[in-house]
This record gives sequence, structure tokens and C-alpha cells, in this order.
Amino acid sequence: MGQPVVHFEIMGKDGAGLRSFYSDLFGWEINFNNPLNYGMVQRTGDASAEDTGIGGGIAVAPEGYAGHVTFYVEVPDVEAALAQAESLGGSRMMGPEQVMEQVEIGLFHDPEGHLIGIVKTLPRS
Repeated sequence: MGQPVVHFEIMGKDGAGLRSFYSDLFGWEINFNNPLNYGMVQRTGDASAEDTGIGGGIAVAPEGYAGHVTFYVEVPDVEAALAQAESLGGSRMMGPEQVMEQVEIGLFHDPEGHLIGIVKTLPRS
């Protein structure tokens, strides 16, 4: 049995801009009221109706470091999410594309160039 993903982290140059982008795109509530100004996304704030989801953080990267991010977000409509990402200043890399019988994905870059994946599980045929 593998180990589950339990946290994600997005580090970049403009913490406030990234918090706004992801809050607008996915409806996340991000609390950055702490001494480090680290935007916390609580697991309960991004859980689906089936109670799946993980918590994470969004923050400014250390001086001289461009940042990093890697995660996939489950969405009800990959095309709609890609279009919304583009309307908010992101850029589509690929998709939607069915990569396995029950999985459709898309990839986009956020406004700072981080590669983000979105995924939809398709019903069994």
C-alpha cells in the first residue's frame, strides 16, 4: 500500500496574488493570519462531497528562490476549469485529455508559471 498525499505547498514571488488566483479558481478559503503569513488551506476547506481532499499552504518563497508547486485538483469539468484558469491569468498547457479509461486531465500554468494539474474521474462505461 502506498502512502497518501496529505499536504500541498505553493511557493512563489507574489503570495497575495497566488492566494487570490487559487481562491477565485477553486473556491478555497485561505487563512494567512499567522506570523509567517503562510496561507493555510484546511483540509475541510477543500474537501469534496465524498470527503476527499487534502490541506496545504500558499506562501512567498525565500529571497532568490522562484518557488515550486505540484499537485492535482479534482474538478467536475476539466474544460471549464482550464477556461477559468485562462480567464484569471493562467495559460493552458494541455487538455482536456482522457489519459486512462476513467481519468480526464488538463494542465495549466498559473500566473507565475507553476504547472498545475486538474483531474476528473469519469464514470465507468
